[in-house]
Amino acid sequence: MAPSSALSVLYPGSFDPFHNGHLDVVTQAAELFGNVVVAVMHNPDKPSGLIALADRVQLARRCTEHLSGVRVEAFPGLAVQAATTSGVDFIVKGLRTPGDFEVEQQMAHTNRSVTGIRTVYLPCRADQAFISSRFIREIAQYGGRIDHLVPAPVAAALAGIFGKPSGGSEGTS
Repeated sequence: MAPSSALSVLYPGSFDPFHNGHLDVVTQAAELFGNVVVAVMHNPDKPSGLIALADRVQLARRCTEHLSGVRVEAFPGLAVQAATTSGVDFIVKGLRTPGDFEVEQQMAHTNRSVTGIRTVYLPCRADQAFISSRFIREIAQYGGRIDHLVPAPVAAALAGIFGKPSGGSEGTS
C-alpha cells in the first residue's frame, strides 16, 4: 500500500539494539507516510550504550535497506530538535502497552508545545508487543536465543559483542 501523497516522519530512538518491533514501526510508517527518517538518538554527555553509535546507524540501515523512502541518521540532543532539523511533518512513536502511551502522550504534548510538530502513534503488531531492547541485551549477554527478536544483522552483531551464538537454544530466564 503506497501513501496517496508522501509525507515525512521522524522515528526517534536509541535503537540499542534495533529489533523486530522497531522494524515493524518503520515498515508501517513507510507504508502510511512515504518518507521515514530513522533518527538514532544520542546524548553526547552520556555513555553511548552497548552498541557504538556508528554501529547502531549501520545496523539500522542494513535492517531497513529493503524499504523504500527510509533513511537512517544519527542525531544528538532531543528528538524534537531532530524533527525540526529534518523538516519532517510528524514524529512517529510505536506503542506496545498502555504504559508506553502514558509516557509518549506527555512527551508528545511537550514536543508540540515547543515546535508545533505533532506525534502519531503506531501500535506494534501483537506478536511483538513484548520485545524490548533491554531484554534483548540481557538475553544475548547470557547466550540466549534472540534470532526471532532481531533482524539477522543485529543477531550477528550481538553474537560478536558477547562472543556467543545468537540462535542458541538456551533459556531466557
